[in-house]
This record gives sequence, C-alpha cells and structure tokens, in this order.
Amino acid sequence: MFSSQTSSFQDSIDVEEKDDFDSEDIAGYSQKIQLNCYYTIYLYQGTRSEATGENVAWNQRRADSTTSQDDFSLTLIDSSLPLEAEPELRTYISRRLSKGALLGGMGNIATVELNIPEQAVGCYCCLLEHERSPEQPDADGNGYVICFMGGSEKGLNLFRLELDKYAQGLHSNLQTQEPQNLETEVRPYLSQWYEESVMHIYRVVQLVQKRIKFLLYAALSHTHVEVIHADERTKADVSRFIKAASLQGLSQQDTRTASLCKATSEDTQSDLIIDCSTSPPTLSNTVNNRFCDDWIQAFLNAAERCNPFLLRQILENFKLKAIQDMNSLKRFVRQSEMSHYALFRCCQFLKGCGNWEVLLQNARAEHSDLPEACSIITVLEEFLKEQYYAPL
Repeated sequence: MFSSQTSSFQDSIDVEEKDDFDSEDIAGYSQKIQLNCYYTIYLYQGTRSEATGENVAWNQRRADSTTSQDDFSLTLIDSSLPLEAEPELRTYISRRLSKGALLGGMGNIATVELNIPEQAVGCYCCLLEHERSPEQPDADGNGYVICFMGGSEKGLNLFRLELDKYAQGLHSNLQTQEPQNLETEVRPYLSQWYEESVMHIYRVVQLVQKRIKFLLYAALSHTHVEVIHADERTKADVSRFIKAASLQGLSQQDTRTASLCKATSEDTQSDLIIDCSTSPPTLSNTVNNRFCDDWIQAFLNAAERCNPFLLRQILENFKLKAIQDMNSLKRFVRQSEMSHYALFRCCQFLKGCGNWEVLLQNARAEHSDLPEACSIITVLEEFLKEQYYAPL
C-alpha cells in the first residue's frame, strides 16, 4: 500500500516524464527566457451595425488590412507579428468567427500555424464586444478581437483564467471605433501580456528559491502572507501564487468549511512575512512540512529551465496530490468509525504522507458537525503530536 503511495507521489512530481509536457514541449526553452511572444488586436464589425460616415471613411483607410465576410468584417488595429504572418492569423480568426467559435468575453485557445520562426504556436483569442445601445438591442455587435500568441496550446491552457482577466482589462479602452490611447496605453498593455499573465509563478520561485516550501505550506494551511518593502508587482505576484496554490474552491469544501479552516489556522499561526528589503528576501514565521519539502526540487528544476508552463503544471500536480490525500483521509475516517484496524491504517497513512497537520486541520473543519468523526480526528491528532513533538 505504502510503496504504491510513494510511486504515485513521485509520478506527480516528475511531470517532465509525462505526456502533458513531453520532450518536444520542453525543447523550446533554453537557460534564458527567449520565447517569442506576439499580440494582435482587430476591430470586429457586424454588417447590420449602424454605419456612420465616420465609420465608412475609417474603414476605407484600413481597406488593405480588412477581411470582410457576409455577416462581419475584421480590421487590423495593431500587431507585433511579422507583416507576412498577420494576414494568416486574420484568416484563421475569420474562420473561427464564421463558425461561431468565438463567444463574447470567453477566451479560446488553439494551435495556429503562421509564418514565424516557431511555425506552430499556441494562440489565445477573445472577442470583447461593445456595450449595445438600448435603442438597437438586436443589432449585430461590434467589438475587438484580442489575440495573444506564444508557447504551446497546452501551456496557454494552464493560464486560461489569467489570460481572460488580462484581456478583460482592456474593456474600458475598447468602447469606441478606434481604441482610446492606442500608443500610450493599449499597445504597451498588449505587449506585456506574457510577463503579466504567465511569468508571475516563475518570478516568485526565482525570488524565494528553496524557500518556496514555506509559501506552499502557507497556501495549504490558509496562512496569510504579507510582503513588505517590495514593489506592487512583487506583492501582486506573491498574492497570485498563494491563490494559485490554494485548494479553496477545488476540494469538496463549501465556503463555511474554508472559513473554519482559515479560522483554525489563524488561532495557531502567525502571518508569514516576506521582507524584500534584503537580497535575498528574509522570511519570518516560517512553517513547513515534509510534503512541501518534497516538491522543492521540481520547482527549482523548472525555474532553471525558465519554463513557466512546466512550473504551472507542477503547481497543479502539487494541489492534485494534496486533494487526493485529503480524500483518502476522509475515506479512512469513515472506515475508522467501524474498525480499529482502519484507524491504524489511517494513522500509518498520515505518518507516511508528510502533511498530516494540514490534512487533519481540513478534516476537522469539514467534519465539524459530525461528533464521531471529530473524536476520531482528535485521537489521531493527539497521537501524532505525541509522536512528532514529544520532548527528547
């Protein structure tokens, strides 16, 4: 049983060997970050939308960079793609729109083949529609199509939520025929999509290195993390890392259970403090366990490869393993209500997983309204504390 558990854990860490990121996916990443990233923004116009004289004149000026279909037109606004590659992307986006595959506000990720060095590249595209006029609620919508290209389709899919949020950040600037502040706001914003939406996990691992284990434990145990003497980007990066590593919303816990876990944690732990006034940063009130220790090298290896997509996959596997262990504990607790042998097996499992404090904290919160389960959790907690914290 326990050799199987160890094997499963090693499989979770060794994502480099898995089909999710095979050797071809990793081969494109060298020791320095040299990934080419591109963006493109198009104006999307439905043919039944009201055409003013100003709109017609503007479209005529953009005739060479406009693709027209029966029910819409697509006009290039700005792009960092090579000149020969942009028309290929526009043709691809037009096909997607013709098939109804781009829905307003929902990102779509696929592999596209373009005349660029990478040839095949992951492409995120999102249609941001203008707010419709109350006078013409049934008119075809106008809007903008935002495209981000870089890495692989598999890699971008790991950051879908971040990409959706980043694209939506342009919504207030894209309510007119031509984008407001294209040179000063829109273009710089688009050009930073990769740094802001994908690289934050990499920057955090680079910041704390082996001490990433303390952030992983803080995320699992609902411990608040405070970053001091740092710029806003670093604070945001750490906050996003903790949120990405947290199990809240992924395990079978409701809001009440998550709140109880957090309250339990706050009763026994101080905030984790990251002081960036020194280099490297100083971490205070650190807590760790063997489970988090075991993941350090996987994170460092991926960071050394400068591969943010592999880092995200490792983080997802870390969370998946924690959830699997939580589900195993719940099953053992149910069985222990009827069998002393099951209680013994439960204890052995907790000693072997290296994460018993966090698992029992979550189990106590989730079973708070089940007295018999709570008494079993108390017995396990007291026994393991005696085993690990007894004075020598």
